[in-house]
Amino acid sequence: MPTHRHALVTGTLFALGAGLMWGLVFVAPVMLPEYPAAMLSFSRYFAFGLIALPLAWLDRANLAQLTRADWIEALKLSTVGNIVYYLFLAAAIQRAGAPLPTMIIGTLPVVIAVISNRRNHARDGRLPWARLAPSLLLIALGIAAVNQAELAHHAAAAGATADRGADVGAYALGALLAVGAVVCWTWYPIRNADWLRAHASRSPRTWATAQGVATLPLAALGFVIVWALSVFWPSSAAVPAGFEMPFGPQPVLFLALMFSIGLFASWLGTLCWNEASQRLPTTISGQLIVFETLAALAYAFMLRGQWPGWLTFIGIALLVGGVAWALNAPPQRAGSAPVVDAPH
Repeated sequence: MPTHRHALVTGTLFALGAGLMWGLVFVAPVMLPEYPAAMLSFSRYFAFGLIALPLAWLDRANLAQLTRADWIEALKLSTVGNIVYYLFLAAAIQRAGAPLPTMIIGTLPVVIAVISNRRNHARDGRLPWARLAPSLLLIALGIAAVNQAELAHHAAAAGATADRGADVGAYALGALLAVGAVVCWTWYPIRNADWLRAHASRSPRTWATAQGVATLPLAALGFVIVWALSVFWPSSAAVPAGFEMPFGPQPVLFLALMFSIGLFASWLGTLCWNEASQRLPTTISGQLIVFETLAALAYAFMLRGQWPGWLTFIGIALLVGGVAWALNAPPQRAGSAPVVDAPH
């Protein structure tokens, strides 16, 4: 039906926009390696909350229609999908570099598809498992390829044998933290889509702004705690000794990045994702997170000033091929045509 095709096209374009915006979040930890992950996470979302305040005033009529339960849901989504997720991600990037966490995050399309396929099949239709199995294998091979390439890169960059051992340890910890980020962002889009699909008449823009407003007090509290740790426990894991609060050793770059990411990645990216989630079944929209992975990889290698190696190119091709395989079969309801929901 035309409405289904229109929803598929516009939803995919919104997901592409979200991916291009979200890829930017992988830039800050690389450009600000001396900033602790907690500082980057709380500062980014504090900026997001501040940006959301004037937007909330402009959209106050729609925000007033949200119930107490809606605001509690926005708070949960903000905590897990924003602050905790980025805390894990930033720490992972600083320990393992950008490409490997990016590729681990790249498993999200298939992870979300598998979970949604079991959880939401009555609402969204079912994706044939025979189509998902090959995509899972291709994604796993892609991660293995990039993992091997990055281990070789770290080994070459390390100096003495002792340094190399410490470098591999940090790399492994970074991979583990990236897995934690995957857990957070598997939960977030599924719960976020639940709300958007249950409130199809509500504006995705309003819901993005509501999450920004809900994030603000959490991020402000976290920032104060980090500041307090820098004063009373200066050698803690959260804040390195001698770190200059409140804005660190590169305040202009730090503030510019935090507010840029707060505006483009947090608010605009969330808005685009909400639009996609309201138009598409979660099994489809979840797979389109691949756009974030590809954008983040492109940004990471641009910052390195080099082209990916052949093994990384193979990993990227396997990742794209795995998601393309899964997308080749849209979810189907029993005895019906493929499902692509139009916005209500």
